[in-house]
Amino acid sequence: MTRHKVLFVCTGNICRSPTAEGVARGLAAQRGVAHLFEFASAGTHGYHVGDPPDPRTIAAALRRGYDLAPLRARRVTEFDFVRFDHVLAMGRDHLESLRRACPQPHRNKLGLFLDFSERFEEDEVPDPYYGGAKGFEHVLDLVEDAASQLILRLSAHRLDTIPGLPPAA
Repeated sequence: MTRHKVLFVCTGNICRSPTAEGVARGLAAQRGVAHLFEFASAGTHGYHVGDPPDPRTIAAALRRGYDLAPLRARRVTEFDFVRFDHVLAMGRDHLESLRRACPQPHRNKLGLFLDFSERFEEDEVPDPYYGGAKGFEHVLDLVEDAASQLILRLSAHRLDTIPGLPPAA
């Protein structure tokens, strides 16, 4: 079975997008659907290539049971647009940067991550880098909601295509 391949994108790939990657991976595992997904993250800029996520990001995620420590920052490449089914930006500026870099045949894969959110009206995940601890917690709240809905929608779609399984409700 093919898997949904999802790439989360922010600026430097040390706060928002690795949080989304780690949370999505953790939630998919908790729900028993990890086999349906491949999650990754990247940045629109190469400021932190090879670095782990920000220590505050790691600590906040760990308090909720998500281990981001093994992740390393990288920059979006042209191959990402081919490889991934969904390239989800944390903000409108990231989405615009992705649109400029993305080959035309793959632009339908681009979107805003918080379009999947149901509990929050925000459409961008705010950058917590220059703020305090509350900012990292708010990012986690937004990401947990959007990732839950993303996993629910995409896994329901994928499970519907497995012969012998009843359609998802």
